[in-house]
Amino acid sequence: MLEKVLDILQQVTPEPPGHHLGRPYATAYQLAIALDTKYPEVARELGFEIGGAETGRRNSLAQYLAQQLSSRIARDGDASAVEGAFLSCDHVTAMEFVDARGGQHASSLIDSGFPLTMFRIRPHDRQP
Repeated sequence: MLEKVLDILQQVTPEPPGHHLGRPYATAYQLAIALDTKYPEVARELGFEIGGAETGRRNSLAQYLAQQLSSRIARDGDASAVEGAFLSCDHVTAMEFVDARGGQHASSLIDSGFPLTMFRIRPHDRQP
């Protein structure tokens, strides 16, 4: 699974070469959509929907990916190939994501008091 997530993160639109902010982050929703698009068999095997407020379900592919990546980062620390961050939901009223089939997925975290998780490949200069 990690190899597939790394493949997806490698394909995130890159930053302008040499920019001091580094590679962009992708939210767990964006990762879930990309995984469902590029590796639909994996999403089916896991049995999760992409996620979003409209599903009415607590567990989603986005939530699963965020939990798995966060656990790996906590376990591996600076040796992890992926780093994470939070995006505050303060002053955000809506955040929607669109999948490859045009389906819309509104973040279920907006107005929840919880931030969105984001991930990116750890910059080379910060890898051990």
